[in-house]
Amino acid sequence: MHGLRWLPVAVTAALSVALLPASAAQAAPRVVRIHHIQGAAHISPLNGAAVAQVPGVVTAVSTNGFWMQDPRPDRSPATSEGIYVFTRNRPQAAVGDAVRVDGRVSEFRPDGGAAGGLSRTEIDATATKVDAHGTRPPPALVLGAGGLRPPGVIDHGLGDVERGGAFDTRRDALDFYEALEGMRIELRDAVAAGPSSDGELPVLPSGGAGAKPRTARGGILLSDGDANPERVILDDALAPLPGMDVGDRLPGANAGVLDYSYGDYKLLLTATPRRAPGGLVREATRAQRPGELAVATAGLDGLSPDAPAARFDAAARDIVDGLRSPDLVAVSGLGDNSGADDDGTVADDQSVAQLITAISAAGGPAYDWRSVDPRDNADGGRKGSNDRVGFLFRTDRGLAFVDRPSLADPVPDEPPARPDAAVTPVRAVPRGGAAGLTLSPGRIAPGDAAWAGARKPLAAELTWRGRRIIVVANQWFPRTADDQPLFGRRQPPSQPTQWRRDAQARVVAGFVNTVRKVDGRARVIVAGDLGDRGTSAPVQTLAQGAGLADLPAELPAELPAGDRYTAVTAGNAEDLDHILLSQSLRGNRHEFDVVHRSAEFADRAGDRDPTIVRIAVAGR
Repeated sequence: MHGLRWLPVAVTAALSVALLPASAAQAAPRVVRIHHIQGAAHISPLNGAAVAQVPGVVTAVSTNGFWMQDPRPDRSPATSEGIYVFTRNRPQAAVGDAVRVDGRVSEFRPDGGAAGGLSRTEIDATATKVDAHGTRPPPALVLGAGGLRPPGVIDHGLGDVERGGAFDTRRDALDFYEALEGMRIELRDAVAAGPSSDGELPVLPSGGAGAKPRTARGGILLSDGDANPERVILDDALAPLPGMDVGDRLPGANAGVLDYSYGDYKLLLTATPRRAPGGLVREATRAQRPGELAVATAGLDGLSPDAPAARFDAAARDIVDGLRSPDLVAVSGLGDNSGADDDGTVADDQSVAQLITAISAAGGPAYDWRSVDPRDNADGGRKGSNDRVGFLFRTDRGLAFVDRPSLADPVPDEPPARPDAAVTPVRAVPRGGAAGLTLSPGRIAPGDAAWAGARKPLAAELTWRGRRIIVVANQWFPRTADDQPLFGRRQPPSQPTQWRRDAQARVVAGFVNTVRKVDGRARVIVAGDLGDRGTSAPVQTLAQGAGLADLPAELPAELPAGDRYTAVTAGNAEDLDHILLSQSLRGNRHEFDVVHRSAEFADRAGDRDPTIVRIAVAGR
């Protein structure tokens, strides 16, 4: 029951009561209809009031309540005719029953009173009388072509949308959907804009007609100022949903009741729809040519030996089949040898061995690995997993990793011992007329507050056919529940984790600038999971502050906007993974690609698509 997330009765009652005015307890019941309760607002004008004999026809039933809709609507498009009736236990009423309800109006916020989501208007029932059985429910309103269409933007100004202000269903998508809360809604010929995940499926009505900007593969792109309110999130709270990839379709008409929970309006279908495959296939890029250095990114999402073998096989196929065995892969999210077991393990040699073995089994070349073991539970993520960034590299095409200290050197028995790489910051120093590193691999400012509870970026010194290159692998602080939802009560939504990433961007940019100070023509690549789109403040801070070119934005002719995304979040396609080049490398012939293999598919929903750049770098 993902969509409604049913809570224990005591918790549910407490959350509802918390939103009631203190003066409501002694008010006499009022005989009203549903549209009077819903009102033209996000908070009911009768919030906290006792109501009696509220009529409706039951349209859907849950484990602790039901939805009903008034068969005699008013003429206002701003007032919903549907509502959820909370009965605490399984209701006696059934779909098609004509009922009258006594109870108290409340606003239920399933994620807590202080959360950023909107509330759901409901009646906490004290009595329900069934007047008739087998009543035809009111007809469903159609969303999409030939029916209702939401406004293209959220236009609610600044502040809390539940604290008054204009309520305009023609201009504001939040108001549009609020005016349909609890009502029967129908979609026709919907197409999946994102993969099925956790019991939810984002779709576009009417085959996506009128929705834009679309991706080249059938999804929809997130852009500044446009949260894509044409998306509809289907939820499996009332009926199972089929597993679907982007571009799969739900032919014909499918109806349900519109609900709100955890940051989104959601359509709870009352019957399982039929799936028509869209035929989406996983992409593969071209192989690098002689003289081209291929550098890629790959997210492994905590991959460790306790993961199923199929996950290692999928990661190996991404590298071998999708990326065509690049020379260097900036990896994020490799877990330690014991996975999520919080047993003090930080070493990753077993995780690495299993991954490299899977790559070999998939027909790939021999790879080696470099990383720095973190301090236990110091880098965020799942407790005990100790996910880290690192470098997979092959040495059969002219690439060599420069180890500092050299792995061939014996470990000193007495001070000065080798530096503790987990806490020692890497620095740029002159080496042979070019910029080199004091540690390779080495962590960038691991003690800086920007990296508290987060993955530390890793810098490495490599040579490509004799030419020195500095590469930085990243996995910046992720989005969390502290970020307010796009369809939440506060507009524009606050994104506090972006401030963390902006601070991290400044640290990485500062390090790149120290490299450039040593050698103004240093070849630098910054790559990985930056957690933000190319137009965001953190990515712009990094690119502009360090004189780097963010390749998705720099190559519109080679990579059209419809291909510039590495993640799909609730149906919104966005570019969260990046490769940035210094000006000395940007001037070389290069080609960038996002290889769509993960984010659009239900079997890997939540994973990121890998990226790759091929750079023509001549040897000495």
